[in-house]
Amino acid sequence: MIPEDLLYAKSHEWVMVEGDIATVGITQFAQEQLGDLTFIELPEVGDAFEAGNEMGSVESVKAASEIYAPVTGEVIEVNEELEDAPEKVNEEPYGDGWLLKFKIKGEPEGLLDAEGYADAINAEAD
Repeated sequence: MIPEDLLYAKSHEWVMVEGDIATVGITQFAQEQLGDLTFIELPEVGDAFEAGNEMGSVESVKAASEIYAPVTGEVIEVNEELEDAPEKVNEEPYGDGWLLKFKIKGEPEGLLDAEGYADAINAEAD
């Protein structure tokens, strides 16, 4: 299930853009590949990132993986609940499992729509 109303990075982050605010999380596909998450490291409010830069990491019982900024901007909010309950990302990757919010600088570029992301996943599986 890939929500149609979001944008996606090839590195498996999703983005919901509302004005100049972007809510970011990792996709259903990404959390399924990782398995049960045990730890999430997120940046601090006020940190700024260029799109494509590493901004944190997730660890699971199977692996660790970096999280990349899908947009350029400044972190304005971090989902504090994930510190004590990283499993929220497994349970609701597009809901309560969101990671952080950015104040976007410029227009988001290079992101995929749902169909493009589905094609990217299928190409990765081949």
